[in-house]
Amino acid sequence: MKRTLLLALALIACGSDDGVGPNLEDIDFDPALEIDLSAMTRTASGLYFQDLTVGDGVMATAGNTVVVDYSGWLPNGTLFDSGTSSDWKNPSTGAHIPFILGVGGVIAGFDEGVQGMREGGTRNLVIPPAIGYGAIAVSNIPANSVLIFRITLTEIQ
Repeated sequence: MKRTLLLALALIACGSDDGVGPNLEDIDFDPALEIDLSAMTRTASGLYFQDLTVGDGVMATAGNTVVVDYSGWLPNGTLFDSGTSSDWKNPSTGAHIPFILGVGGVIAGFDEGVQGMREGGTRNLVIPPAIGYGAIAVSNIPANSVLIFRITLTEIQ
């Protein structure tokens, strides 16, 4: 699964968006995901994020190699990637991925969502299709899907 996500992230980072996708404000998120868009910050790209824990380490910026633990869901609560765990409350048991910020190695919304985090921090992301996988279906993720991630920034190398 981890290899599938890495490959998909790399391939889709260069993909196109046809502008099709749901209005995030109209989505009924599975209550177990604890997503409240009104409590989140919205960026110009349409990304929503909320810091659950602000780390006390170095801040992640473009060009840094970062290591994150994450889990990802669809709005209906379907887990699409977490490595070995489906534990929403504890992403540190999920998939572990190093990547360089700002170079297109992951989907744009994931990259944008990690920038500005501090080591040790945990953040929720709600990524619209335009900065996610767009109109391309990937593995068990349908085309034009909104993606929800819980990310912990474990290390900046």
